[in-house]
Amino acid sequence: MLALLFILFAGLAVGCALSLVVQRNPLYSAISLIGVFISLACLYVTLAAPFIAAVQVIVYAGAIMVLVVFVIMLLNVEQEERRRGGLSFLVPGAVILAAALIAEVSFILVSMQNSPVDQTIRPSNIGLTSSIGTALFTHYLLPFEITSILLLMAIVGAMTLARRGGLLPADARVVPGEQALPLSLVDPAVGRLDDPVVVEAHGTHEAARLLGVTESEDQSERE
Repeated sequence: MLALLFILFAGLAVGCALSLVVQRNPLYSAISLIGVFISLACLYVTLAAPFIAAVQVIVYAGAIMVLVVFVIMLLNVEQEERRRGGLSFLVPGAVILAAALIAEVSFILVSMQNSPVDQTIRPSNIGLTSSIGTALFTHYLLPFEITSILLLMAIVGAMTLARRGGLLPADARVVPGEQALPLSLVDPAVGRLDDPVVVEAHGTHEAARLLGVTESEDQSERE
């Protein structure tokens, strides 16, 4: 029975993986990847690892893939545009690597069937929720807490960088491109605030020259 379930879920995983590569629509590819994750979770259940299966569904098929689908929808990516392939060696290389992988899996399956089975081996509790929870909060409690602190620091750092990214210092001088500048801004001694006369600048360098910004200052501001 377990062998039939393994063949079923392994076939589903391979089929969804092929669909992931073949699909030209990125949204369909993301849905195919969700199918791969769910198939792997079912394989984990057949291997008596329910906790890993639940994490596979909740974290990967749930949170991460929902984020990927949201990004695809926000970017409004409809379909892949096919271009002329400049790297012609990729297809033969992929065929060779796939053949090597199939040969390796076949060798492992044949060697496992021919190897003698030790009847004295007791079933292991590795992968069960109780064993993982006990190990995580006893032997590996310190690494678990350090990881949580590192994740918290990463979140705070990302929020800090996001807040500072769009702000400019008070003495920053931004040189615009092609536009019409008021005469009072170009030459305050001649122009007045209510003067309708404007000076046209045809490019960033000309605007910098009219505003009195040197090339070195302009380059440092852009950096």
